[in-house]
Amino acid sequence: MKINIINTSNHALPSYETLASAGMDLRANINKTISLQPLERCIVQTGLFIELPVGIEAQVRPRSGLAAKHGVTVLNAPGTIDADYRGEIGVILVNLSNTVFHIENGERIAQLVIAKHERADWQLVNQLSKTKRGEGGFGSTGVK
Repeated sequence: MKINIINTSNHALPSYETLASAGMDLRANINKTISLQPLERCIVQTGLFIELPVGIEAQVRPRSGLAAKHGVTVLNAPGTIDADYRGEIGVILVNLSNTVFHIENGERIAQLVIAKHERADWQLVNQLSKTKRGEGGFGSTGVK
């Protein structure tokens, strides 16, 4: 699928690292280092602007290495970029660790997954079909 993109950063376009990769890394496009304090959040710009076809979304997801090694993740994961959005892609990062995390220009901060989606056509009814699970939620099926 071809997707129009504007890159105002000095970094390469996002790309798949392996043949089986689902996501492409997004890089910070910043003028100075960001020192993200414990429990602090910020929006990190990427310098990227995209034009998605209708029926396609871009999902901004955390990088597992940042989360596991540094406690830094995408706050609204997955963040959705809609097909009609034309602004710069920004990534909401949060530092869930107890130490300061420094974000440098060009650092890989998140990943972008391109996905198809459906649109709902609600059908108002008076009753839903019965299932074994019923209304059980929030752990009602157990952990083992």
